[in-house]
Amino acid sequence: MFRGEFVAGEARDAYRAAQSPPRRASWRRVGWVDWLRELGMGAAVTVIDAGPKVELRNGPDRAYDGAISAARTCYSPRVVAPDEITERQRASIGPLTFDGGHHTVYQHATFEFALSGISRQFVWSFLHASPFYNTEQQSQRYVRLNEVAAHVPPSLEGEARRLYEQSVERSWRIYAQLTDRLKPITESILSDLWRLKDRSNKAFGKNVAREAEKKAIETARYVIPIACHTAMVYTVSGLVLHRLWRMARVGDVPQEAVDVVGRMVACVEAIDPDFFRRIGDEPLGSEEVVESWLAPPGIGDPVAIENFDKSLDGRVSRLVDYGANAPSVLASAVRNVLGRSNLDDDEAIALVLDPAHNPYRLEKLNVATHAPLMRTLAHAHYTFRKKLSHTADSQDQRHRMVPGSRPLLSRTVPDYPDVLEPELIRNDPVCHALFQAEVEEAWDARKRLLDLGVEPELAVYVLPNALAIRFEESGSLLDLLHKWTMRTCLNAQTEIWQASMEEIEQVSAVHPELMDHVGPPCFVRTGLVKPRCTEGTHFCGVPVWRSFPEISRKI
Repeated sequence: MFRGEFVAGEARDAYRAAQSPPRRASWRRVGWVDWLRELGMGAAVTVIDAGPKVELRNGPDRAYDGAISAARTCYSPRVVAPDEITERQRASIGPLTFDGGHHTVYQHATFEFALSGISRQFVWSFLHASPFYNTEQQSQRYVRLNEVAAHVPPSLEGEARRLYEQSVERSWRIYAQLTDRLKPITESILSDLWRLKDRSNKAFGKNVAREAEKKAIETARYVIPIACHTAMVYTVSGLVLHRLWRMARVGDVPQEAVDVVGRMVACVEAIDPDFFRRIGDEPLGSEEVVESWLAPPGIGDPVAIENFDKSLDGRVSRLVDYGANAPSVLASAVRNVLGRSNLDDDEAIALVLDPAHNPYRLEKLNVATHAPLMRTLAHAHYTFRKKLSHTADSQDQRHRMVPGSRPLLSRTVPDYPDVLEPELIRNDPVCHALFQAEVEEAWDARKRLLDLGVEPELAVYVLPNALAIRFEESGSLLDLLHKWTMRTCLNAQTEIWQASMEEIEQVSAVHPELMDHVGPPCFVRTGLVKPRCTEGTHFCGVPVWRSFPEISRKI
């Protein structure tokens, strides 16, 4: 986090040292514009927003009859087919099951959508905020954003729309400049890491260059606004789609959610009108949203932010609660599952966590919830307090079985820049200055939008991916084990890697007997199965398995 005076200090000095522009009374307003123009970043660009595009890729055309037949099967000596459903049953059984809370029959129908032209903020705040979905999303880490494509709220008009689009356009120019400046930096680091000068294979050098560009893109994306468009394949059950429709106005993206989910519902109605016509409720009205009664939109409390950050004690993720008796409870559960009362605690724990004894841990698939032995890990539970950037948390929340209580940005973002700055940017004076100035300008745009009467939930769209997100997150060892295995690999996004390493360190301090065999795939698999690294040609180049968890990450 940094405040305005920090920008006017360190960033201003770096800015002057980098370009030495003439001093002016209003350096942040005039000086930066001139500097960007000198860098070739003054060319006009246009925000592209054709609105969301929703396409139903796959889905049953008789979802409603399928649900009714499933309900009838519960009271039948055989499985009832959808073809057997009568009009009378449609009219009676559907409302009876739905209104009575017997909703599992509506989970059998699954709808697969292609979504594009939707904002990253909408995905983070709404689509990925609950665990019951599957999605494959366009990556900002590996896809360069050449087009200025972002969500522009249709309700914005006149000066507000001009200011909003100007802010988005400016962030894209900074993104392009950061990407170009960061690429030689990342290439130098990777060349040293992979000992490029000692290799004769020229093709390997091209691979280093490609990876360097990806790292530059991954880092530069921190200045892109959370309004940025994304595309994805998004799959939900019919029940979840009903929930999404009902709750569309709950959260920070009510306008966008009503629009996009409404289109999803329309796609389903086009193939099976009964699925929403005969059952379900309309979206809650704005006046029915409980969070709006309890905390109206506004500016975040700086005292609350300061207290949260102090409570982290210098960490990205801090362990704040756990079951003190987890190891003994886990050992007892193992004995009861296996019927082996002769096992002592250490033996029982080894049987479930040591991959030399439990080959389930070496499977390509995460089979933990399907293994009676590994389900014992569900009894050890941990809660962490965390602070990540919006862009990092957009990946962290994909671990749906480790849920978090994430903030309403329309209530919690302060009136000063509150971000996480990537180390690669911070360590380069020009990148640091560009980043600081862009973040300052984004917050200024938000303030000016609010002054024009724009709703707080719309004004936050212009804020950058670097925006700090503070929240609590909990999970069982069953689910954290999978997350930590994936996210302690050096290919994981840096912030999430750091958080995972800190979490392992802290759980090791309170329950060391549970953490001897926790780490990335190469650490877990070494000496037991080949290949040691599961990343194939994406091997990070570092023999992590030799010293984990003592690892120094260079990029």
